[in-house]
Amino acid sequence: MARYIWQHPDWTTRLHWDCERLIDALSSVRRRQGEIFGKAAGLGFDLELDSRASILVDEAVTTAAIEGERLDRDSVRSSVARRLGLPDAGLPSPSRETDGLVQVLVDVSHGHAKPLTEERLFGWHAALFPTGRSGIDPITVGDWRRGDEPMRVVSGPVGRERTHFEAPPSADVPGEMARFLEWFDSPGKPLDGVLRAALAHFRFVTVHPFDDGNGRLARAISDLALARDEESTLRLYSMSNRILAEQQTYYSILERTQKGGGDLTEWFLWFCACLEHAIDASEDLMDLVFAKSKFWRRHGGADLTARQRKVVGRMLEAGPGGFEGGLTNRKYVSLAKTSRATAQREIADLVAKGLLTRRPGAGRSTSYDIVWEDSSEH
Repeated sequence: MARYIWQHPDWTTRLHWDCERLIDALSSVRRRQGEIFGKAAGLGFDLELDSRASILVDEAVTTAAIEGERLDRDSVRSSVARRLGLPDAGLPSPSRETDGLVQVLVDVSHGHAKPLTEERLFGWHAALFPTGRSGIDPITVGDWRRGDEPMRVVSGPVGRERTHFEAPPSADVPGEMARFLEWFDSPGKPLDGVLRAALAHFRFVTVHPFDDGNGRLARAISDLALARDEESTLRLYSMSNRILAEQQTYYSILERTQKGGGDLTEWFLWFCACLEHAIDASEDLMDLVFAKSKFWRRHGGADLTARQRKVVGRMLEAGPGGFEGGLTNRKYVSLAKTSRATAQREIADLVAKGLLTRRPGAGRSTSYDIVWEDSSEH
């Protein structure tokens, strides 16, 4: 008896869904897509570029976090800035792994019209693992996985692992991926673009063709399918951000579907809801980008040190909620890598110039917030 969907002969032909149950979810997410693109059109080129950069940073950080990897946000921002032609002064040089991930994400959006070939997938995989290792373990890079050992998705401590999924044998991968790539780039039967993205994600992650990086590449492929559907190089939302927020639900529904009889309705409904939540989060991010732009229009002429600009920039990135507990002298010292005396002097200067305001309190509890709005604008 088959335990996983791929164990059925011609398993992809068994995949089906209930169109009636999907109508409302698709209508809702399509409406939100239209709204977010309309909002982006009103931002102007500079703000649009800033939004795209912020979303790419989120996408890179969160798609790695889903796999348990923690990327330095400033390093990611540096790589994104270089790829998009934005200023990167004061930002650290990205690692090869970080730059490789950003390169993949940029290629997904900017190259959405290009065919998804075996060579292109191998290039993405090699970019994710430039050292040829996953952690300390050597892996096959830029090629399908090999070997006789089963590819399993497990959790739990060593000796008490729980197997959530077992992928097709390595010997089946070349044929499975040839069929997948042919399907992905062929018109085939008419299928809504959002559902096509969800189906591509499911099919790819079920084959699990690489030794590592399958989750990141599955998310990249669904982003590629969405970019094709929208016919746009703009990535206005981060699906990975929402998948990270709903990680347990994501794995649970994926496992149920992979062990089911081929009904993808529940997976499609979850994917639509996740996409809609991603758009909601993106709208908040666009509001933040606009607020930051207004802030720098007011203070762009202020004579600030590089340290001051760095700290204020980090506070702006944190949003109106700001740093928990506000900016303190100690936090300034840590961020700016300077002395307590210099930090105190530069904070006082930022207050005098109207960029920061002091929170109620004194002594060690003294902290500061960004002045987001100019009172003269009301």
